[in-house]
Amino acid sequence: MVKLVFCCRRHPATSRAEFQRYWLERHGPLVRSLRQALPQMRRYVQSHTLDTPVNAAIRAGRGTGPEYDGITEVWFDDAESLLGPATAEAAAAARQLIEDEGRMLDLAACAVFLTVEHEIF
Repeated sequence: MVKLVFCCRRHPATSRAEFQRYWLERHGPLVRSLRQALPQMRRYVQSHTLDTPVNAAIRAGRGTGPEYDGITEVWFDDAESLLGPATAEAAAAARQLIEDEGRMLDLAACAVFLTVEHEIF
């Protein structure tokens, strides 16, 4: 399996709480509703960044930049299946997802890439 990881940054004019609420209550159900049109998606998970001073301490200890507002993970059988079937229904579903992402994300400040998991423990 491969996993698409999408590191999310919200639009600057949107609070983290507003972003995470929209992401969970609107975008998540949209993804679920398009599941039949995009059967190559095996699993979809949202991880929401916590608002805690611990995050600042962790970043300071490592010298990293600001955290993302969350990450999305989507599992696929392989990299090729990410493209999915070339159907009008799949293309329309993908367009819906991309349009909705544009409503909530600062896409230029996000990162997206494919990974392979290596479980260590």
